[in-house]
Amino acid sequence: MDMFVHPNFPPSLSITPNEELHHADTASSSQDAFGVEAQRDAIQKYGIAGRVWEAACALSTYVKCDGPFEFDPPFIDHQFLHQPIVAIELGSGTGVVSARIAQSLSSSRLRTLISTDLPDVCPLLQQNLYRSSSSGTFDKSPGGVVHVRALSWGNFEHAMSIAEEFCLLQSYTLTHIICSDLASAGFSQYNVIVHSSPQVYFPELFGPLLRSLIHLTSPPCTSFDAAQLVKIVISYKIRSLPKETAFWTAFGLWFSFHPVLARHVGVVDESGPWKQLGAGDYADRTYVFVASRRPESLSWEMPLSDKDLIEGAGARGTPSKKSDDTFETILFMGMDDIDYS
Repeated sequence: MDMFVHPNFPPSLSITPNEELHHADTASSSQDAFGVEAQRDAIQKYGIAGRVWEAACALSTYVKCDGPFEFDPPFIDHQFLHQPIVAIELGSGTGVVSARIAQSLSSSRLRTLISTDLPDVCPLLQQNLYRSSSSGTFDKSPGGVVHVRALSWGNFEHAMSIAEEFCLLQSYTLTHIICSDLASAGFSQYNVIVHSSPQVYFPELFGPLLRSLIHLTSPPCTSFDAAQLVKIVISYKIRSLPKETAFWTAFGLWFSFHPVLARHVGVVDESGPWKQLGAGDYADRTYVFVASRRPESLSWEMPLSDKDLIEGAGARGTPSKKSDDTFETILFMGMDDIDYS
């Protein structure tokens, strides 16, 4: 029987802290904010949002500019080499990815980083980002570049408020949108329908997430010219492929996207083949995708219904249902995994 619950506290919630970050991040400040004990406390108070999820670990590896891997494309690629970085993270949860970005980029490169989630998760973000930040980085300090704001997925008013506050239409151009996992509960309503099942998924969130991505890459949240240049980075761990494919077939209508490739730096055979960034077998694969807005989509009208949006209505300028096959193509590429442990 269906029931209405807070998305961060589904029925019979039973999750444990993720210890994977310990191997990727040994900084004491990060361990204090994102370690096992910190996660355990946060899960008790914030539910799903208090755990560091596997896709966030993969994304943290990608955004680290001085790690042992080379990426194609890099997080900061050639088009942004001489441009200050202005980034928004959606569904930030614990804030571990935002913290890694702030630690990896110098203050001269990172102009503004806006970490967002549901309003009641923002206190966790503020606490963790303040604990993990260097002096003067967090917005409690004058001139701080890391900020926490509420942005519920699908909420245009939240997106527009951020665009206006941080002058994304005038002074500063948005360069990056970051999102780790489709399981983040950044829904615009506190209540979602959860179907009785041994595992919990939130297909109701796919429409609002896609809507927010379109909002942030469209006028009036950004300029027409800048919209096509924003780099979207999404990490994604396969959990229920039949349910999750619907998001990607709709996402591909509005955005072109492809997986990030990686290789070790300094290995003997540096000219060896690139492999997809991610670990695990096919059924447990984690992807990191980079995407950009399809220029022709800027003239399309989004349907009001999230269901219609996910079914492809409005894309290509028509109300009919349709889908994109980019994700299916990526699944059948057959490239070997890399172990980044």
